[in-house]
Amino acid sequence: MKIVIIGAGISGCTMYLELQKHLPKSAGAEPHEIILYEAYNTDVDVTSEQRQEEHTHSSTLLVGGGLGIAANGLRVLQRLDESLLRNVVRSGYAVSSSNLKSKNGSCLLSLGAAASVDASPPMNMVMSSRDTFWRCLRARVPSDRIINKRIEKVVANSDGKNQIFFVDGSPSVEADLVIGADGVRSTAKRAIFPDAKEDPYPPHYEGLVGVGGFIPASEVKDVVDKGSVNFIFGGNGFFGYFFSNSAEDAPDRDSPYHICEPGDSLAWWSTYEIDECPDHKNIDTEDVTRQLRERHAEWKDPAIQKILGSLEVKSMYPTWTSPPIPTWERDGVILVGDAAHALPPSSGQGSSQALEDVESLTLILSHHLRNEVASEDSTSVTDYKGVFKAAAKDYMALRQPHVTQILETARESQNRKREMGVIQEYMMYGFLKIMGFFPSLMTKKLRSVVEYNVVDHVADILTKEN
Repeated sequence: MKIVIIGAGISGCTMYLELQKHLPKSAGAEPHEIILYEAYNTDVDVTSEQRQEEHTHSSTLLVGGGLGIAANGLRVLQRLDESLLRNVVRSGYAVSSSNLKSKNGSCLLSLGAAASVDASPPMNMVMSSRDTFWRCLRARVPSDRIINKRIEKVVANSDGKNQIFFVDGSPSVEADLVIGADGVRSTAKRAIFPDAKEDPYPPHYEGLVGVGGFIPASEVKDVVDKGSVNFIFGGNGFFGYFFSNSAEDAPDRDSPYHICEPGDSLAWWSTYEIDECPDHKNIDTEDVTRQLRERHAEWKDPAIQKILGSLEVKSMYPTWTSPPIPTWERDGVILVGDAAHALPPSSGQGSSQALEDVESLTLILSHHLRNEVASEDSTSVTDYKGVFKAAAKDYMALRQPHVTQILETARESQNRKREMGVIQEYMMYGFLKIMGFFPSLMTKKLRSVVEYNVVDHVADILTKEN
C-alpha cells in the first residue's frame, strides 16, 4: 500500500511515525510505502535563527513562536516512543501552575496548569517553542521520505488510486491513501469537496492577531515564578509569557513529572483585536513594536515591562479557526490536525488534538486493515477503499464531537482578549477573582480534556462496532 502524507509539520511527521509503528505487515507482502510531500525546506540543519520564509511552512515554524503540549498530547508521544517524549520535554519546560492576572498587577487566580492527575506525581504541561518541538519529530523521519514539492491539487477517485498533482508540472503520482496534514489552508481538503469551485469551508479570521517572540530568561528570572505560565488580561488586549526551556544542568529536565530550574529563554506573546486581517508580507515591524509598547505601557506586571524593553517583533500572526466540516474523508483522502479543525491558541490544545487525531486514525486504520487481511487472500484497490471508508467513519465519530466541544470552550475564553470598556474589564476581573474561590469549577472542563485517553476511546468505538 502506498500512503502519501501532505505536510511535514507536527501532524505530518507524527503521522509518519505512528503509521510506521502500527500498520500491520502482511507475511510475504511488500512493506508499505509512506512518503511525505512538503512545499518548503525542512532541513533540520537550518537553525531557527537562519530560517526565513522560504525555509519554513505554516504548519510548523512560521506561525507563532511558542506552544503548550498538554498531558493528553504528551501521553500520545509517550505511547509512540518514550525517548521521543524525553527529547520533547528536554527541549521545553514543564509547568505546574497557570497564573491569571489583571493588567494592574494583581493575581486573580492560580490553577494547576493542565496537569493530568492519573499519575503520581502528575504529568505536567510542557511549554516549548514550536521550532524545537517540530525538530524532535522531524529528526526521526528519514530525509529520503520527505519530498519538497508544492501540491497543486489532490483528486480522490472512487474506483482507483488517488492522484496528486504538482505546481511545477512534474508528473503526477498515485497513492492508495492520502492524508492531509497540510494546515488550515489545506490543499487536500479541496479533494473532499470536488464539485465546489472554491473552498466551501474556508478558514475564518477571528479578528485577533498575535505577536510574540523570545528574550533571554536572565532578564526576568527574578519576577517570573518557576514552573508557571502567566496570562495577563486587560481591556485593550492580552499578554502571556513562560520559560521555554530548562536549565541544562537540571537533573530531571527530560521528565514531565518534575519542575526544573528555568533555562536561558522566555517566550512571550501579545494578542489583541484588529478588524481587518493583516498581510504578514507587508507588516511594518517597527510600527507594530511601537504600538505594542504603547498598548502595554501602563500595565503593571514587572515581567511585561522588562519584556517590552528588549523585545523584537518580527511578524504578526492572525488567529484562524475552521468552521465545522461535515466530513474529513472522501475515497481515501483523510484530514488530520488543522486541516480538519483549526483551534484558536486560547484552547491550549492545538498540538495535543493534532496528536490525538493522528494516533486515533492510525489505530483505527490498523484495526480495519487487520480485519481485511484476515478475511481475504489478497487486498485490491477496491478492498482498500472499503477499509478507508470504514476507518474514516469510526475516526470522525470519535474525533469530531470531541474537537467541536473544545472549540466552543476556547471561543469563550478567547473573547476575553478582545477590546472592552472599563466596566466590562472590571466585571471580567471580578468574575475571575470569584472563580478563584472555586477552582474545581474552573478546571472541570480542562481536566476532562487533559485526562482524556484517546486509546481507551478508540477501544470503546471499535468494541461497539464489533
